[in-house]
Amino acid sequence: MPITALYPGTFDPITKGHVDLVERATRLFNKVIISIAENKRKKPLFSLEQRIEFARTQFADNPQVEVMGFNTLLVDFAHQQNATVLVRGLRAVADFEFEFQLASMNRHLAPDIESVYLMPSEQYAFISSSLVKEVARLGGDVTKYVSPEVYSALQSQTVS
Repeated sequence: MPITALYPGTFDPITKGHVDLVERATRLFNKVIISIAENKRKKPLFSLEQRIEFARTQFADNPQVEVMGFNTLLVDFAHQQNATVLVRGLRAVADFEFEFQLASMNRHLAPDIESVYLMPSEQYAFISSSLVKEVARLGGDVTKYVSPEVYSALQSQTVS
């Protein structure tokens, strides 16, 4: 039976750590939907449309990956997409408590949807979108952690 998984997040911006997790997830699931949350509360640097475009460009050659934006309850979006799995990344022990709370709430709201956790490759274990944005803002080199398109967009954001 084909399994569709959602990989939700704000992806502001998508990093090579995110890409690593998507590639791992495609080995486990038939279809992975990168589900980009609008989440205006986080005051994203990039618009939802830009974040979607970055992810679509990154996975343009992978037919297993789809990219969609959403602004609803995650489990409702999962049901709309017939997804039965939520993929999340765990970089460090510090992520566990927050992820445990999310998984518990999601299980309460939708017991038919499972949360699955993947660990990134070691070279990306310390990378987060927030850290990449901060390093770029202060003039540091983030080319190892994002695609050329994202790097260029970060450069133009930090210059203005």
